[in-house]
Amino acid sequence: MAEYVGAVDQGTTSTRFMIFDHGGNEVGRHQLEHQQILPRAGWVEHNPVEIWERTSSVIQTGLNKTGLTHKDLAALGITNQRETTVVWDRHTGRPLYNAIVWQDTRTDRIASALDRDGRGDVIRQKAGLPPATYFSGGKIQWILENVDGAREAAERGDAIFGNTDTWLMWNLTGGRDGGVHVTDPTNASRTMLMNLETLDWDDELLGFFDIPRSMLPEIMPSSCPECYGHTLSSGPLGGEVPLTGDLGDQQAAMVGQVCLAPGEAKNTYGTGNFMLLNTGTDLVRSEAGLLTTVCYKFGDEPTVYALEGSIAVTGSAVQWLRDQLGIISGAAQSESLARQVEDNGGVYFVPAFSGLFAPYWRSDARGAIVGLSRYNTNAHLARATLEAICYQSRDVADAMEKDSGVHLEVLKVDGGVTANELCMQIQADVLGVQVSRPVVAETTALGAAYAAGLAVGFWKNTDELRANWNESKHWDPVWSSEQRDAGYAQWKKAVERTLDWVDVD
Repeated sequence: MAEYVGAVDQGTTSTRFMIFDHGGNEVGRHQLEHQQILPRAGWVEHNPVEIWERTSSVIQTGLNKTGLTHKDLAALGITNQRETTVVWDRHTGRPLYNAIVWQDTRTDRIASALDRDGRGDVIRQKAGLPPATYFSGGKIQWILENVDGAREAAERGDAIFGNTDTWLMWNLTGGRDGGVHVTDPTNASRTMLMNLETLDWDDELLGFFDIPRSMLPEIMPSSCPECYGHTLSSGPLGGEVPLTGDLGDQQAAMVGQVCLAPGEAKNTYGTGNFMLLNTGTDLVRSEAGLLTTVCYKFGDEPTVYALEGSIAVTGSAVQWLRDQLGIISGAAQSESLARQVEDNGGVYFVPAFSGLFAPYWRSDARGAIVGLSRYNTNAHLARATLEAICYQSRDVADAMEKDSGVHLEVLKVDGGVTANELCMQIQADVLGVQVSRPVVAETTALGAAYAAGLAVGFWKNTDELRANWNESKHWDPVWSSEQRDAGYAQWKKAVERTLDWVDVD
């Protein structure tokens, strides 16, 4: 009997394959980065073919490193960067254009037009999202309007759309030779095209973007006992494995953190930050700038919803210090450099490189470093970068409390930045609550594995998942309430300085 479950985690900067045992322990992994394509200011693209090649490579290498084969895997789950949009030809398998990444802002005019004429209110009501460059609908529209032959191919039924989960599942199950064209509600709920109540594509919303329904994948449960399809013997796994789990990366982290009861929340620190609060089967519509989204749907069980605060730039701000400014050689150095100073020296950094996401939703904002004096050093900027991660999370946590009435007592955290212990201490200080990191920090891949394993009975129920969760470390706040309030007030002033920088038509 197969003793493991595999998971592909296709992220914004890299793709990894991970293998887990029944205890939720990591057995093996392999990870590769892919190119970030930046054709002009505000544009961010990936090469879908490169992503598929990286996926194939990490699966093959991950199995080889552990000495396992497809026969050792009970199931395979997929998790992915959400909103990133791929349009390809179903007959040739070739993308019509590069993948347009969730951070990309080229669709700002499309988003602004939706809000000007009232269609934005319909999108908020039906899809739970504000019109924004973040989501897939506008990206599909841009491709149809700007890529030669795309509109005609879509009208003929030749061009199809998917986020990277759909793109990978299509390729894993045969591609142009019978590959399945499917997604799950967590990914579909990030398009501005799915009705949150029906969990189906909405014709009125499709009309807003002039997108043919035939382009869109079938929406199936996040944990799917029916099975989306099987991997091919000729594919990277070298044999048939049931594909039974599909979750957008942030919802996968919710499952990996076993935030499965209403009121439980987690914050994932990656390229951006994403805080989600489980609202159970209640569809809570935000009045405070958050997103209403699907948390997960397991088989034929009722849909579970969430409130989400999406922050565009957090971990990527640390990468910016490394790659663009060159003041650190690696992410780990941001901690040692920031520890050289006691505080930020009056410096605040708002990394609004792609505008501001939750709870502001201001595409006219751009990054700013404020409060500089001759006294300040690169250490103050490193400290301000870590604080920016934490203050943006405070913005979202406050909005969640307004919407839900839930005051966080503990915040579960995961993702790469959680290895930065100074940043996690600052997060506890800024929020005034305990911050708890699990033993398995890569909860996104774990959540995809859980969804896949539940579907085939590898895990019998969610109680078994809860039993697997163990804390690695926690941080308690040490700032006084006065210190916390003063720092946050200065942060809010800094945010104001970033607004109205770009003229949006």
